[in-house]
Amino acid sequence: MLGKVVVRAVLNGQECEFLADPRQTLLEVLREELHLTGTKEGCGNGNCGACTVIVNGRPVNSCLMLAVQAQDAVIETVEGLARGSKLHPLQQVFLEEAALQCGICTPGFLMAAKALLDVNPDPTEAEVRHYLAGNLCRCTGYDKIVRAVLKAAQVLREESEKAAEVSA
Repeated sequence: MLGKVVVRAVLNGQECEFLADPRQTLLEVLREELHLTGTKEGCGNGNCGACTVIVNGRPVNSCLMLAVQAQDAVIETVEGLARGSKLHPLQQVFLEEAALQCGICTPGFLMAAKALLDVNPDPTEAEVRHYLAGNLCRCTGYDKIVRAVLKAAQVLREESEKAAEVSA
């Protein structure tokens, strides 16, 4: 029988350590050990995307990743999007565009969309649909979600342009 392993990572911008059983998924540790319950378990087999988090800049189904694989990783969860009481533009636009209903899939969509916008700040509708294809929603359909991601991309670009003007 193997004992728990100490895992060191950067979680939502903060260095952290946690103990993980070698068989525990990252999803289980996030929810049960670290009490970050924003990440949801939908299917438990990597087909729905509800548990999507960003690990080292890439979207990952946390139900398929062992927590011990997160050693020295940079992990972003939905709890890390907002800055204090200020929602991330993706979160704000999802609310404004009613791109959510029951909320089970929403954290996964937000994190997958953030991963996309981190590497492609000006995606086309086809690129957004392709990038979010691993995330399922049984309530809203996808048009509102896609529109929200495209609008958030525009907001983020405008914020970036304003920041560049201020620093110039």
